[in-house]
Amino acid sequence: MSRNEEAPVYNRIAQQRELIGMSRQQLAEMVNVHYQTIGYLERGEYSPSLVLALRISEALNIDVQSLFSIKPFPKGKRNE
Repeated sequence: MSRNEEAPVYNRIAQQRELIGMSRQQLAEMVNVHYQTIGYLERGEYSPSLVLALRISEALNIDVQSLFSIKPFPKGKRNE
């Protein structure tokens, strides 16, 4: 990997958000970003800053390391 390439950040935002019945818009308002940003994050098109990752994990009431990873999460398993 070159110095300019960034490793992907994997996440379980959509799964956790849906588990607690929260919309993208609601989450976006709680963490002070546009709702489209939540969509970009959920699809892996954007990696969050540390501050945003912490805000999202707090809003979703889950540990940040259970929500974000630099390794893909196992398929079909949740760490709730």
